[in-house]
Amino acid sequence: MEQSRSDIELGRFLSLVLRHKPEAAGISLDANGWADVERLLEGVRCTGRRIDLETLERIVRENNKNRYSFDETHQKIRANQGHSIAVDLGLQPVPPPPILYHGTARRFVESIREKGVTRQSRQYVHLSADVETALQVGRRHGLPAALPIDAAAMARDGCRFYRAQNGVWLTEEVPWRYVMADGIVYGTGGDTKV
Repeated sequence: MEQSRSDIELGRFLSLVLRHKPEAAGISLDANGWADVERLLEGVRCTGRRIDLETLERIVRENNKNRYSFDETHQKIRANQGHSIAVDLGLQPVPPPPILYHGTARRFVESIREKGVTRQSRQYVHLSADVETALQVGRRHGLPAALPIDAAAMARDGCRFYRAQNGVWLTEEVPWRYVMADGIVYGTGGDTKV
């Protein structure tokens, strides 16, 4: 189902609040990243945006990236991953599939060759289980590239992997030696912002 423009804009603001800046809606997150739903709704409305519980539930349900989750009581909500603020999502290490993929823009490949895949301002590096998802991630930043990662070798060498509730694979960093450089997939399309 296609999201409306207003739902997309609200979703972006919710992502900002629940992953990076809860103060943008005048709320706080607990140690596990949860926000009180009523306080969140009130805080979002105080910014001049129109939102109610039905709208919030629709955004959570229809978000194609499955970015958010409610707790069992539906009184708390959090982002599933992607935080730049310290939260403990309670993730347990999970054995990864043999190969995972990191989506990026082509223009960043040389920098990654020098420094590896780093988490930048986030808590973890995000990896995908398939090439197409990685290319979609890369398209957000320009002409995309999907870097195959030898996750099996990383795990053998003691690197930990986690799987967020929405299926995104997480790890702390990916040194270049684990990038299977001969298998990099370069996609087309994307936003050509520099």
